[in-house]
This record gives sequence, structure tokens and C-alpha cells, in this order.
Amino acid sequence: MKLTLFDLDHTLINTDSDYEWGVFTTALGWNDAADFARQNDAYYQHYKAGTLDIHDYMRFATCAICQQGAIKSEAAHADFMRAVVQKAIKPQALDLVRAHQEAGDAVVIVTATNEFVTRPIADAFGVPDLIAVNLVRDPASGWFTGEIDGTPSFREGKIARVQAWLAERQLDWADVDSTFYSDSINDLPLLEHVNHPVATNPDDRLRAIAQARGWRILELFQ
Repeated sequence: MKLTLFDLDHTLINTDSDYEWGVFTTALGWNDAADFARQNDAYYQHYKAGTLDIHDYMRFATCAICQQGAIKSEAAHADFMRAVVQKAIKPQALDLVRAHQEAGDAVVIVTATNEFVTRPIADAFGVPDLIAVNLVRDPASGWFTGEIDGTPSFREGKIARVQAWLAERQLDWADVDSTFYSDSINDLPLLEHVNHPVATNPDDRLRAIAQARGWRILELFQ
């Protein structure tokens, strides 16, 4: 079986959905603008540097939706999709995903962004299989608490989460011919694990590694 894995932010879309969601909710008045911008930028720099504390960041990133509740949050996300995300979904990215699907590949989006932000984006790409950071739900309200449920799909955690996805289908890595598209140095563990790593719109650190190792480099948004 051919298994094609895609990172999401700066790989299939030309922006960071989690970062932009924070900007969007701040414009709605859900966050203190100055404080949120300062923290959001700091976390983003840690992400790019490969030093992000994913649990700490997730509490920060989901604080607004935890406070606002399901109805307001889901309505706001629908507006976010129309105002921000649809503009970031480019034809060449859609074409790439569809080409793999039409070739019969199993296509999965594997992202370190949380499930609330990314499920509608995966749907927009026509990809049912999404591995994202799952969030704990409060038993009483059924809504998110801000804590991570299980292994976060971040750095080495992406390997574990894909392994679990395969195991659910009675498969292992040896049973698949795997390809992974990603832009980020954070995804080096999974890129090293698959049969066919593709550095896609790569950051400077990943580009240097890809060049040194002879990996394919794809500039999707040129």
C-alpha cells in the first residue's frame, strides 16, 4: 500500500492555521491583544526553532475556545475558514493531494495543530484521515479543557500516531511504501522514518538537511 502523509501548516497551506486562528480570535476580542500577540509570537519562534513545549502551548492556544464554549467557537471557526483559510488553500496544493488520491494512495494529514482548528481544513482538502493533536473533553460539558489527550502529533509523536493509525488497519511500516511532505525541522523524525521524504517549502534548517541528504525539495507555493 502507498501511504502519503502531509504536514499542514506551510506545507499544504501557505500560512500557520493555529497562529492565524489566534490572530482571528484576538480581533473578535477573545484575547487581550497586546499580551496575546507577545505570547503567540514567542511560541511561534519556539516552534520554528524546535524548542516548543507542546502542552504549555496547547493550553495557551485553546484558552479562548475553552472560555467561549462550543457554539460561539464553532461559528467563529466557520467565519475563519471563509475569511482566512480558503485564501490559503492554493490550487497546486489541492492538485497534489488529489493526484495522490487518484493514484490510489492512502492520504493522511499529520499535523501538530489541534483537532478543532484543523478538522475543517482537512475536510476542505477532501482528506478524511486526519492525525492532529487531540484534546481532552470535559465529561460534564463535552467541550475542550485545553489539555492534550494521548500522544501529541508533534516531533517524534507523529511517528507514534501514524504507527497507531497503521495498527488500527492491521498494518505496520513494513507493509507500506510511505511518503511524507513537510516544511518543518520539527518533522525531521518522521521524514527520516518514511521511505520518501519530501522537504516541501522547507525552512532553512530542513532545506540544508534535505540538500545534504539528497532528499527531494518541493517549492509548492512559488
